[in-house]
Amino acid sequence: MSILPQSLYSRRELLKKSAVGFGNLALLSMLNEEAQAAKSKDPLAPKEPHFTPRAKRVIFLFMKGGPSHMDTFDYKPQLQKYDGKPLPFDKPRVQFAPTGNLLKSPWKFKQYGESGIHVSELFPNVAECVDDLCIINSLHGTNAAHGGALLKLHTGSDAFVRPSMGSWVTYGLGTENRNLPGFITICPTLAHGGVKNWSSAFLPAPYQGTPLGNAAVAAKQAQIEYIKNDFLSRKVQRKQVDFLNELNRMHQAETGPNQILNDRIGSFELAFRMQEEVPEIQDISGETEATMKMYGLDEEQTADFGRQCLMARRFAERGVRFIQVSHSDQKVQWDQHGNLLEGHGKNAKEVDKPIAGLLKDLKQRGLLKDTLVIWGGEFGRTPTAQGKNGRDHNPEGFTMWLAGGGVKSGIQYGATDEFGYYATKDKMHIHDFHATILHLLGMDHEKLTYRYAGRDFRLTDVAGHVAHGILA
Repeated sequence: MSILPQSLYSRRELLKKSAVGFGNLALLSMLNEEAQAAKSKDPLAPKEPHFTPRAKRVIFLFMKGGPSHMDTFDYKPQLQKYDGKPLPFDKPRVQFAPTGNLLKSPWKFKQYGESGIHVSELFPNVAECVDDLCIINSLHGTNAAHGGALLKLHTGSDAFVRPSMGSWVTYGLGTENRNLPGFITICPTLAHGGVKNWSSAFLPAPYQGTPLGNAAVAAKQAQIEYIKNDFLSRKVQRKQVDFLNELNRMHQAETGPNQILNDRIGSFELAFRMQEEVPEIQDISGETEATMKMYGLDEEQTADFGRQCLMARRFAERGVRFIQVSHSDQKVQWDQHGNLLEGHGKNAKEVDKPIAGLLKDLKQRGLLKDTLVIWGGEFGRTPTAQGKNGRDHNPEGFTMWLAGGGVKSGIQYGATDEFGYYATKDKMHIHDFHATILHLLGMDHEKLTYRYAGRDFRLTDVAGHVAHGILA
């Protein structure tokens, strides 16, 4: 055998050619053991939480653009009284745009339920469910722009690419149905961060959110891409996937375990199984007429979002761990810098009945007790006017609400000042919000970590406190 320069040999080739190849045999044996271990480990298999969970799954109703809290669930009589007057304290040093004097809410508030919580006439149907709500009036964030605020809410960071909340939840708990993704986002927005809002970032690929359509597609037409194959039978497709998997494993036997390739093999298998289960979930023809009406599918203005909410319930009852439903369009939906009356009026009309329908449906099916429903946007609005009849972005104090999943019901937690500009009582930062969501799901936010680039990352970064005051 001729002796070639060492630079022409890889380490693997050297093992093959020296000592009659015994070194290579040992290496292949070790690699095969690692490959089999990787093969048998399902990243989406159900995992034990850190402690007993109050909730098993999440449905996040995302109102893109920033709903106005003082026009919906944060009643401010002083704002009505001092309409047109200057704000009697300083505005934030950093503002998205200039605003003027105080602007009263154009909607009346009324007390509902045994809790007597004030709710705006914008949400008459959700108001009927107020005794099931835990309304948090003291959220605050760090970014006054849509892009940064969306990323902060969804990933915990407004400046870096980080795994989304849904990805962290799926990473921590796995899924209850191996034929479906652990994280589905229905009609998500493609703007202001787009896919980064449901990305798994540096977490393994199986924890990535799976989009069902996007915000530019009507819910009725929304599909997971390539969910149907009209050209090949299931039998032929199974053979294709098996052959492709065998080629990939042969490659691994030569090159060694590869997490990315393992994830790709897993994605092919999941996609094959999804072809049977997802179309059945999206087929709502078996739902009763009463259920359809409860979600507003019989009315043009509520049909689209109503279908999204109904789909969320159907995915939830089949074991999907995290489902997001987005109310969004090309106009940034809830972003009323002007014409607040018309814009918020239209938006609330589209979502009020479907959201109430979802809450009632989950409750009557016994799902609300272990399903955590989240409602809200990336920030709130200013109590001061932008132009004549609009409100600017306000991350200093805003409202989100929770229902089911182990939270106290029929309460308001925290508060903003008398006009609604700043969170003042029991302030809850976005990091605190994330820590609390994970706690409800049985996970310690400080222990749910993933090592990447030499450090341990988590959803709450180096902050976050659980709001024990909202736990049932």
